Amino acid sequence: MPVCGPKLSLCGLILSVWGIVQLGLMGIFYHFHSVALAEDLPEVEPPEHVKDLDKFYSEIDRGFTQNAYNCWIAALLYLVTLAISVHQFWANNRSSLSV
Repeated sequence: MPVCGPKLSLCGLILSVWGIVQLGLMGIFYHFHSVALAEDLPEVEPPEHVKDLDKFYSEIDRGFTQNAYNCWIAALLYLVTLAISVHQFWANNRSSLSV
C-alpha cells in the first residue's frame, strides 16, 4: 500500500543513499582521527591551559570516537529510511503497473 507518491519516494531514496555514503565516510574519517574534522569535536579545554597532556589526548580521542559512533548511528537510521523509501517506490511502481 503506497503511503507517499512516486516522486517523494524517489527523493527519499536518493537522499537516504547520499546520507549513508556521507555519514559512513565521516564516521570512518572520525575513526582515523582526521585533523580536518577536529573543529567539530566536543568542547575540550584549550591546550594552553592543560596541565596533564595525557588527559587532554584521552579527551580528544574520546571525542573522535563518540563522533564516529554518532555518524554511524545516523547512517543506520538513513538505512531504515532507505528501506522505507525503496518499499514505497516499489509499491508505487507495482500499483501503477496493475492499473
